[in-house]
Amino acid sequence: MNVEVFADPETLADAAADWIAKVLLDAHGERVSLGLSGGSTPGATYQRLRGMPAAWERVDAWLADERWVPHNHADSNGLMAEELLLSHVDATFYRPRWAPWLEPEESAAHYEAVLRSIHPTAGPDLVLLGIGTDGHTASLFPGTAALSIERRWYVANEVPHLDTWRLTASIPFLHRAQKVCFLVAGAEKAEALAAVAAGEDLPATLVANGVSDTTWLIDRAAAANLST
Repeated sequence: MNVEVFADPETLADAAADWIAKVLLDAHGERVSLGLSGGSTPGATYQRLRGMPAAWERVDAWLADERWVPHNHADSNGLMAEELLLSHVDATFYRPRWAPWLEPEESAAHYEAVLRSIHPTAGPDLVLLGIGTDGHTASLFPGTAALSIERRWYVANEVPHLDTWRLTASIPFLHRAQKVCFLVAGAEKAEALAAVAAGEDLPATLVANGVSDTTWLIDRAAAANLST
């Protein structure tokens, strides 16, 4: 694991925004595919990132996962990303379809087609992810069907213990990324982060063990259980 530890969530967000902006600028005129995640730690990063020069007009932004809710719902990852970042920059933002008459799998299949159209020959340049206290990442939860997907890039995933559906990038698609960056803050994530570092069979471990260049930007509280 390539791990960088910061004093607190604020310092982490500052450093993460700097790191992401550099990755975007290093594309040297090429279009850049940027996968975004939800959550408070990415949100704080997005607020800082929107004020940075990053050649946004070349960025194709999309969601690593989304809740099956309307676009204007407070729980929508897309709404959060739009309000904190994408309404402030010139990036092209792709969101999954939602309508009362659509099924989650219909939306996921359409979004997969969109993702394939913007990745005709290679995978994403950078995907931002987090982890949950149960070791999930994106909306790849332990014990759910999406973990066994082999060819699909984006799927609808039923999460029974939350009594909900999520849309999520699959492990095969995330493994196509050039770079994956996990942003993790808070003492409540320390146990899960240590389990991933130890190689336990968790969704975040499966994603992190791909061929992508994987970086973990974490705060001191989340790092509390890591061996030194």
